[in-house]
Amino acid sequence: MTITAELVVFIITIFGAVSGVWWRVESKVKVAEDKADRAAADLAQHRVHSAETFATKAGLQESTAQLLRAIEGVGNRIDGVHERLDRVFESRTSGRRTST
Repeated sequence: MTITAELVVFIITIFGAVSGVWWRVESKVKVAEDKADRAAADLAQHRVHSAETFATKAGLQESTAQLLRAIEGVGNRIDGVHERLDRVFESRTSGRRTST
């Protein structure tokens, strides 16, 4: 088999085509890697934001306990007002009975 000019041109053409395809694939891989890096950075930033912003389980339990204590305090005050009103009405009705 003799190497002719046509064979050399054919081999160079095939090599050029393979190199072109390889260059194109490499550029697509590079773009995909860049997108993956950006997505990872965005996810890390979102995790930090979530940790700073959203409530933790312990924090939520503490807030709930404070709220329940406040509601209990309001309930105790309402009970106290009820007892005071009972005393006021008892004194008015007992005063009227004695005068008649």
